[in-house]
Amino acid sequence: MRRRILRSILTVLTITTIVLGVPLIYTAWLWVEDITRNDLQGRLEQIADEVIGQEVGNGVVPDGLDVRSIRALVPDGGRLTIVYPAPHDNAARADVGVERVNDPLVESLSMGTSGSLRLEVPAGPMHTRQAQAVAAVALAVLASLGAAFSVAVVTARRVADPLRDVAARAARLAMGDFRPDPRRHGIAELDRVSDVLDSATVEIAGRLQREHALVADVSHQLRSRLTAVRLRLDELSTHADPEVVHEAEEAMAQVDRLTEAIDDLVRASRDEDAADRDPVPVMGELRGVVTEWTHPFHEAGRELELIGDESLRAPITGSRLREAVAVLIDNALMHGGGTCTISVRTVPTMSSRDPLICVEVADEGEGVRDELAPHIFDRGFSAGGSTGVGLALARALVEADGGRLELQRRRPALFAVFLGSKLHRPQNATLTEPR
Repeated sequence: MRRRILRSILTVLTITTIVLGVPLIYTAWLWVEDITRNDLQGRLEQIADEVIGQEVGNGVVPDGLDVRSIRALVPDGGRLTIVYPAPHDNAARADVGVERVNDPLVESLSMGTSGSLRLEVPAGPMHTRQAQAVAAVALAVLASLGAAFSVAVVTARRVADPLRDVAARAARLAMGDFRPDPRRHGIAELDRVSDVLDSATVEIAGRLQREHALVADVSHQLRSRLTAVRLRLDELSTHADPEVVHEAEEAMAQVDRLTEAIDDLVRASRDEDAADRDPVPVMGELRGVVTEWTHPFHEAGRELELIGDESLRAPITGSRLREAVAVLIDNALMHGGGTCTISVRTVPTMSSRDPLICVEVADEGEGVRDELAPHIFDRGFSAGGSTGVGLALARALVEADGGRLELQRRRPALFAVFLGSKLHRPQNATLTEPR
């Protein structure tokens, strides 16, 4: 920001300097020449007075022109040519000064019937003074530009530093730092933004506290209800019918897994930093999800497959990954067709040496219609009569661990979950390419 502000100010100053400085330098050049020519004209007028003063009757100089008083008016290195009336000739000529002037600056003066004057002086001294004047003006322009640059740096810092502070406050707020910041910068608009951030900090902190309390209360109530359900199922496990016992044991396993998932989600909600977590085996986390959903797929006459590299690990929350992939599998069961394949592989990245881990969930159904694809992750949006919460929840769970969930292909549908990777691969292991 500071660099852009400084660049803009300096661009304006440079243009202003060029627009004003060049004409000013040209004016100084002409001003020195004008002064020099006015000095020569003044000398010629004094010389004309001396010549006219020596005339007698009929406007002639009878005994020749006396140039002794005129010689002092001729500049050093200059040459004066005087044409004046004489008794026997129509005109006479007198030269005063050097015989020849190199690179002359010439000024003339007509005296009417009394003759004319021509004064030649070297132009070198005038050019020297012109160069000095141009240098003085250029130095003044550069000095003003330097002063303006200093003002621009101060101004850019005064504008950019508060913006950086406000951006840093917003970043700290996004990271969960809700401490108020009393600093203000003396800029009304930015101070207003700081006031709004303070208000937002208080509001967000209050909401998070209420949400954490609500999550704790809901999880407690769910665990209590699940405990009651498990006790009832435990009674059914003593039934004499083996089929009833089998179903009761399966239901108790589901209750245990649901209780564990609730506990994991509650713990994950209190620990938002995925970068500090130990990497978990992605295939190991997904294998339990596939086991749970295999029976519903078999009942629908379909297959559910899991393929990929067993060594891939990612610093994520296992419960979040399981819940997000479970949503995608449920979506494939409800709206897809054919075999549902879950593949785990790595994809290279341009910004990091470590590749990303990609979990892909694909089926062989009709896919997602074009008009639905842009809104498929919008909360509350559904074209199949569902609540429209599942895919939005899955994306939120993935993003909470720093990953992303995308619809990679519309027909047939292919969803991809991208996770940060920490590869732990044996020396002889090879990456399984599902496609």
